[in-house]
Amino acid sequence: MRLSKLAMLAVVGLMMWPAFAAPVILNRNLGTEPPTADPALGEDTTSIEIIEQMFLGLVDMDEVTMAPIPELAARWEVSADGLTWTFFMRSDVYWVKYDAKAGQVVYDLDEKGQKRPVTAHDVVYGVKRTLDPDTGSNYAYVLYIIEGALEANEGTGSLDDVGVEALDAYTVRFKLIAPAGYFGQIASMWVARPQPQWAIAKHGDAWIEPENIVTNGSYVMKTWVHNDNLVFVRNPYIPATLWGGGNIDEVHCVTIVEDSTEFAMYLNNELDTIDGPPLPEMDRIKADPVLSKQLNIRPQPCTYYYGFVTTKPPMDNPDVRKALSMTIDRKTIVEQVTKGGQIPANTFAGGTIFGNAALSPEIAPWAIGAAGWDYDKAVTAAQQLLAGAGYPDGAGLEIILMHNVSEGHARIAQAIQAMWTKAFPKAKFIIETQEWGTYLQTITKETSIENVPHVYRLGWCQDYPDQNNWVHEVLNPTLGENKPRLSSNDPYVGAAIARFDAITTQAGRLSDPVERAKLYFEAEKLLIDEIVAIAPIYYYSYNIMNKPWMTRKWHDTPHWDTWSIDMALKAKG
Repeated sequence: MRLSKLAMLAVVGLMMWPAFAAPVILNRNLGTEPPTADPALGEDTTSIEIIEQMFLGLVDMDEVTMAPIPELAARWEVSADGLTWTFFMRSDVYWVKYDAKAGQVVYDLDEKGQKRPVTAHDVVYGVKRTLDPDTGSNYAYVLYIIEGALEANEGTGSLDDVGVEALDAYTVRFKLIAPAGYFGQIASMWVARPQPQWAIAKHGDAWIEPENIVTNGSYVMKTWVHNDNLVFVRNPYIPATLWGGGNIDEVHCVTIVEDSTEFAMYLNNELDTIDGPPLPEMDRIKADPVLSKQLNIRPQPCTYYYGFVTTKPPMDNPDVRKALSMTIDRKTIVEQVTKGGQIPANTFAGGTIFGNAALSPEIAPWAIGAAGWDYDKAVTAAQQLLAGAGYPDGAGLEIILMHNVSEGHARIAQAIQAMWTKAFPKAKFIIETQEWGTYLQTITKETSIENVPHVYRLGWCQDYPDQNNWVHEVLNPTLGENKPRLSSNDPYVGAAIARFDAITTQAGRLSDPVERAKLYFEAEKLLIDEIVAIAPIYYYSYNIMNKPWMTRKWHDTPHWDTWSIDMALKAKG
């Protein structure tokens, strides 16, 4: 039979292509066991990292401008009043899974044997499932700007009344309760992503296991050996225009908690990149002519902070909370402990977030060194506050400080413990640790008060660069995560909390940026100086190390499909 020209070219192509081309493998440490791979349940950076690779959103965010850009939605329209957002989806994205018997990624087929496209109906299901109180999403509050979302999630309304609907197979419309200009960024978040209803209905909570999971993103889960490792493989069916341009075929992830072990693996070329070298190694790395070239430092839109459980005595007294915040020497922490270009923090939101008040001397001046008080002045004032609260020199005070297992967090906690002990020598400060998944459950507002610590460690990184995502969604006493358990019934600062609640809600529903910024400034001052719900410690920096063969583009949440490895260079070691 005579071959057509096209067929002949195909044969030649196959002859020229290596018969057994080795896959490009990225070796990466996630730092802990991911608590989940479920978009509705993700709330921590580890879970979000793997969810980001497996599930596409209606939009993505530009890494420079942070503006929404097309992903599943090719375009969108916003009504003149800002209350209706309509997304027009592309029709060439399909649900896929890993077939262990075939040893490859395959299309997920419906009952008729047809490929399942990702549709507007999948988006509607995903949003409503996140809001369903039976799902138990701790991040559902992010969607409360959608009409009927709050009521549905709290069980006082119906999911049928939530303002999201599929107008046709590839058009989804949202109705909002206020003209939130940041809704485009919310539409990029994992809790608003399409979810596979049929797989969840069939497998229940086990739908995220590798033998059951159905996804649509750049990578597909191949294996997950819990508390040990995960393997992801490239999705060959993702449209070329949605691929990030990298060359990684497989990602082999370990879940090593110890920074020292991770760093040893990196030095031994067992890992291609790490997200933060051990704090004791920073001086050595900077001085080393080889390692210093592999270290990349830049600002990161995250804040490291200690939270106070305001309903657990003695933390129910704001003077106790403020005294502890004032005696954290942030300058010493960033210069002698972390050593990675971090900046002492006096507010929750850092300088890249809209509406931030970072480094203003009008808020927590004791926290920002030369721009405010010196540390000795802060300690003296803190000692007076604690004595006035009934704990002279800390006598009678016993505080539990808890953090998740991490050598870096431990060093910071030990440094702060020493600062507190020096300032309040008669007090007792106890450090406790828990594994990441357990820890996240312990510090939720639902945990019984006797089982929560007085002080907990957390970091917050932007979901989108607006204070609505910070002071409101994280710390609002009625709608946010509210791990400090703020309440307007607080006998000391109830009025301040009520004001904080009102102005953060109001600011999120205004369109005037000047008015919004004024309200957010007031909110930060209330939060840090009067309510003292948290003690901000520093604004993060990226401290990423890449091997010479590793090209890693900057993203707040890693996008593996934008990364590349020069395998020839890697082979040389």
